[in-house]
Amino acid sequence: MTKAAILGTGSCLPERMLSNADLERMVETSDEWITTRTGIRSRRIAGRGEQNYQLATKAALLALAESGIAPEELDLIVVATVSPHMIMPSTACFVQAELGATKAFAYDVNAACAGFTYSLDLASNYIQNRPDMKILVIGAETLSARVNWEDRNTCVLFGDGAGAVVVTGTADGRGVFGSNLRSDGKLWNLLYMDSPESYNPDLRREEWQGPFVRMNGGDVFKHAVRLMEDSVTSLLRQHGLTIDDIDLMIPHQANIRILNNLRERLGISEERVFVNLSQYGNTSAASIPIALDEAYRQGRMARGDIVLLCTFGGGLTWGALLMRW
Repeated sequence: MTKAAILGTGSCLPERMLSNADLERMVETSDEWITTRTGIRSRRIAGRGEQNYQLATKAALLALAESGIAPEELDLIVVATVSPHMIMPSTACFVQAELGATKAFAYDVNAACAGFTYSLDLASNYIQNRPDMKILVIGAETLSARVNWEDRNTCVLFGDGAGAVVVTGTADGRGVFGSNLRSDGKLWNLLYMDSPESYNPDLRREEWQGPFVRMNGGDVFKHAVRLMEDSVTSLLRQHGLTIDDIDLMIPHQANIRILNNLRERLGISEERVFVNLSQYGNTSAASIPIALDEAYRQGRMARGDIVLLCTFGGGLTWGALLMRW
């Protein structure tokens, strides 16, 4: 049976590193406070020449080079992002133009931190119908443009970056073989980013306080752990697997306490969970593809390994995806 397999990975991080010590000079916080509560020690912040689509394009070029596929061979480009270069056109269209991928159609996906996993599942479903499709899936964020740098509860968490994969159909046993994706719009106000203020006074929200990320951290923690655990266990049960069958889990890199709590509840050893949160912070839709690229390049996955992705983000959106490497 044909499955959607990853042929190449790539990632791109901005040059500038913002450490916890740097943040101490910007907002009322401390390295100890940030590290103990989040596990984050530094994050990357985009500068000139590092717009969302530019980071995405650089990650894409690395993934394409790894896959051996040329840009003009691509059929589809999907960019998962909540911090697009513009509202219109899509970031994916900017990437298409930069790559010269004239054959492809392109669009963005907004599922917050779950965006890459949603997009990879989309690619898998396209390939079920057209196994010869060559699809570029990217998670890219410049959240530094969407953070209130006076809000210590959020500005310490987020970073910028991009990760990409090239996907096509194979019949050699590799590829995506299961997913469990969910959302609950009733809980939107636990984690959200408002839009710019409306120019139509009748459509302005009375509680609008700026186009920034806002979060209820305590409630997000409780929902994130429980919902990701439920998604993972349901998916494993559906495919007759247990957590012991998982060779590597790559979770969304949000908060070390969430990751540790999830790991303990699932009963998976620390050695089988990939974490790079301390270096990059929460890069939203970019976090899993950046981690996936780093795990691959560090030799953490061997051919035939079962890899589990699990994620959680605003919406609320969450889910899990299984693939054989």
